[in-house]
Amino acid sequence: MTKPRSPVWHPFTQHMLQPDMIEVARAEGAWLETPGGTRILDGISSWWVTTHGHCYPPIMAAIQEEAGKLDQVIFAGFTHAPAERVARGLLDIVPNGLSHVFFSDSGSTAVEVALKMALGYWRNIGEPRRRILALEHGYHGDTIGGMSVGARGVFNAPYEPLLFEVGRIPFPGNGHERDALEVLEAVCAEGDVAALIIEPLILGAGGMLVYSPTVLEDLKRVCDRHGVLLIADEVMTGWGRTGTLFACEQAGIAPDIMCLAKGLTGGAVPLAATLCTGAIFEAHLSTDRAKTFFHSSSFTANPIACAAAAANLEVWKREPVAERIATLGQNQADRLVAFRSDPRFKAARRLGTITALELEVRDSGYLAEVGPKLYRFFLERGVLLRPLGNTIYVMPPYCTTADELDVIYQAISAGADALTQ
Repeated sequence: MTKPRSPVWHPFTQHMLQPDMIEVARAEGAWLETPGGTRILDGISSWWVTTHGHCYPPIMAAIQEEAGKLDQVIFAGFTHAPAERVARGLLDIVPNGLSHVFFSDSGSTAVEVALKMALGYWRNIGEPRRRILALEHGYHGDTIGGMSVGARGVFNAPYEPLLFEVGRIPFPGNGHERDALEVLEAVCAEGDVAALIIEPLILGAGGMLVYSPTVLEDLKRVCDRHGVLLIADEVMTGWGRTGTLFACEQAGIAPDIMCLAKGLTGGAVPLAATLCTGAIFEAHLSTDRAKTFFHSSSFTANPIACAAAAANLEVWKREPVAERIATLGQNQADRLVAFRSDPRFKAARRLGTITALELEVRDSGYLAEVGPKLYRFFLERGVLLRPLGNTIYVMPPYCTTADELDVIYQAISAGADALTQ
């Protein structure tokens, strides 16, 4: 009997080319498992969210406990203990100067909140600053604001009429640092820039492009000189991915607004937070109700999600997470060595626990034909990697062992053998 086709429409999926999905029944550590018992090594943390490992016991226990006490409550006019714990816990670990926490439910929404905070700040203090700047090749989600500040291309071309104009700063990669800073300086000097939004140190969906902490520090310095708010989108880079708890730490900077999601709950359930300075909060503080910050979602600060995040904060406080990250980073670096001299690849690079390299092919970029072929090849060998076109990246959970990394990198080498002949 033919299995009926599912009515589910999956994200970033061309169903004409990929009609069948792989069902996953359970997960533990770095592994996914199908109903039939096939195991798949999760080399990308299930889209960059799983930090300590799947079904991490302290976080699962916190979810179960909170689910028996409080499922959901409106967050306008009400609060609850898990949200208060998470907010105070975040302020203990984020860069100094951030003082208020606004909850939402996804990275894209955290970015929308940040943009609205920035524009609301300037409006409420009576300064006509409405211009937003963003880095070339950046990606900040799939909502209208997130797409607007992201790079224009295949991701958002159909929706161009909905997007607002954004100033672009050249990507400050190796050899182009001065170009980026000079453009930023010139644009900010015009006096109408409200904010610059960046992915600190590494651009994710844009191709795992890396730039230095020194440049990040310089970007912040230019913004400060012109009174421009800096929004750090740490949705992907936060929670240890770049080797430190937050990428901004490596540049010694404190952004005016910070976006967090993905690893906020250890990757267990959806939750996001946008943090801001006291000045931004106070610009919305008024007896004039028109100055209210008008943003919400029905599930703002869901208690069960906040319980997961509070448990994650305790894991970071009580367990040797930093040591696990350092070990994983070194193990990643060790396995990347052989690829640096492999003529089938170029631009092998690492930042913290993330590695990336480009497979030499005739067509490159996100729509490179080799991307889906590699994806299928890896799955056939029990490894989940989802290349960005010809860019192969590895971003595994922090529990991933050296032997498990060997499985991943052996699959990458074998994939190059199979698909470049």
